[in-house]
Amino acid sequence: MSTFPFSPEQLDAIESRGENLLVSAGAGSGKTSVLVERILSYLSAGGDINRLLALTFTNAAAADMRQKIDLALHTRLSAEPGGQHLRRQAALLPQARISTIMPFVW
Repeated sequence: MSTFPFSPEQLDAIESRGENLLVSAGAGSGKTSVLVERILSYLSAGGDINRLLALTFTNAAAADMRQKIDLALHTRLSAEPGGQHLRRQAALLPQARISTIMPFVW
């Protein structure tokens, strides 16, 4: 998915399991690519997209993440046309909890 090699810290974020994860870094640092790769790894291992919650700070970033996950899923499906689990995950993607952090304004 990524067009650049991941750093050791990014690989740790992609490969860590069994815990929630917060990815925080500056603009253009690869946060979305890391999260997309982490999500694809989870889904490819049999995980269910309905068990995920991905939060960003803007609607544009949430839409970008959803689009990148969709593209990556379809890329993998073209390599594995019989991948029924990934096909189901792609069908469920429009309802996935990928959204923004809604600030409370008093």
